[in-house]
Amino acid sequence: MELEHTDSLVYTPTWVVATVCFIIVLISLCVERSLHRLGKFLIGRKQEELYAALQKLKEELMLLGFISLLLTVFQGLISRICIPIHLSIFMLPCKKRYIVHPNGTEHYSNPTTNNPQRLLFQDTNSGHCLHKGKAPLLPLEALHQLHIFIFVLAVVHVIFCVTIMTLGAARIRQWKSWEDSIRKKIQSKKGLTGGNDAHVHDTDHLDFLNERGAGYWRKAAVVSWMISLFKQFYASVTKSDYKAMRQGFIKKHYPDAPEYNFHHHVMQTLAVDFKKVIGVSWYLWLFVVVFLLLNVAGWNTYFWLSFLPLILLLLVGAKLQHIITRLAQEVVAERNIHDHEAQLQVTEMKRDNHEAHEAPPPVKPSDDYFWFSSPALVLNLIHFILFQNSFEIGFFFWILFTYGFNSCIMDKLGFIIPRLIVGLIVQVLCSYSTLPLYAIVTQMGSKIKLKEPFKSREESTGGPIEASQIQMQSMAKESPQNAQNSEFNTIVIEES
Repeated sequence: MELEHTDSLVYTPTWVVATVCFIIVLISLCVERSLHRLGKFLIGRKQEELYAALQKLKEELMLLGFISLLLTVFQGLISRICIPIHLSIFMLPCKKRYIVHPNGTEHYSNPTTNNPQRLLFQDTNSGHCLHKGKAPLLPLEALHQLHIFIFVLAVVHVIFCVTIMTLGAARIRQWKSWEDSIRKKIQSKKGLTGGNDAHVHDTDHLDFLNERGAGYWRKAAVVSWMISLFKQFYASVTKSDYKAMRQGFIKKHYPDAPEYNFHHHVMQTLAVDFKKVIGVSWYLWLFVVVFLLLNVAGWNTYFWLSFLPLILLLLVGAKLQHIITRLAQEVVAERNIHDHEAQLQVTEMKRDNHEAHEAPPPVKPSDDYFWFSSPALVLNLIHFILFQNSFEIGFFFWILFTYGFNSCIMDKLGFIIPRLIVGLIVQVLCSYSTLPLYAIVTQMGSKIKLKEPFKSREESTGGPIEASQIQMQSMAKESPQNAQNSEFNTIVIEES
């Protein structure tokens, strides 16, 4: 009784309370101001992806703060709830050892905790239930460890998502050179033809059809899926793939703007999707609850569940590759039908001329290529994969620092190494293959993901193209009478 009174806040020196409170408030304010300044810095540098990640990080911190508040306020009430002893030893993550002493006393020993951390009043609250011949529903120490586990899980998820999205965005930025070369070629053709049919049709589109859609065996579902499965490991998106999907997207959504900056659109939609992926939705928290329920000693749930994100990731990657293959196969089938009809309607000379000059049709985006005709389902699966992988790694480090490497809940070394290897494979594969695939393939849906007005070359970022247009604008301002002359403008475009 005396210990309880002397350890309370009213018997703590005021200078200790004030000092600790000042330090906690100071640290919190420094973190809040640092995040605010970081947000302004990212906005100034036009880093939309990282700024979206920062906003989600603030939301997750607010949610964690609310969870922490609930656990802190109700920890005394929860720890004083008593249950029968036989329920307290049912479905344990680690089996308790039943020890009988020579003097006849019996008790259970808990082998999980190598670090004997104890919270205030634990013995008092446990004794409250023991006097009744029962066990506490959730002891204070277990409640504190659950508190830390939830915090570690959310923080690891945010860090992993930021890492994957940053690496994936860096991978997608490598396609910018393709976009610049395409737009430069379109402008060159547009200057020669006077703006009539400025879409570029070159050998890359034929290469796309030959690589993705040609071949008898590709029509077999099993062969096509096997090729798609292994394709995601090397050159998941080639230049011909990018050009074909870019042409199909623009033909459907911006038919009058062949120079539309498709690469910028892909980056913008990825930033929008990032806001959802980095969050922790309700069904992800439900998954955590189900895992905590099934993490029973002897079931090895933690080990078998570690392969789930890898299996789902390979399946999603194969599906995205298979969608590209189906896009090409549809174009090949349409071209074959068109050529067959042409052979029946025109002479041999006209047919040869038709084959020599008419380009194959572009790919046709459609929701029918996706599971359940829903491109958004792919994003939900990637969201779950990233959270599941973060959960595996976060759970490992939480066990390591809470119970130690040799605890029973850690399992054997043969179970630990495969889990860590699988987690690393998921991180790398998702960053450099699956995420870039998702970013471009989901543009092949029936509806546009992010509707934005078409930006002319003066407004969009096009590298050397943009420089030449700025120069043309300055010349037009210096010579208004020449700027009104369309013939002069055409000459400037051709020279640039």
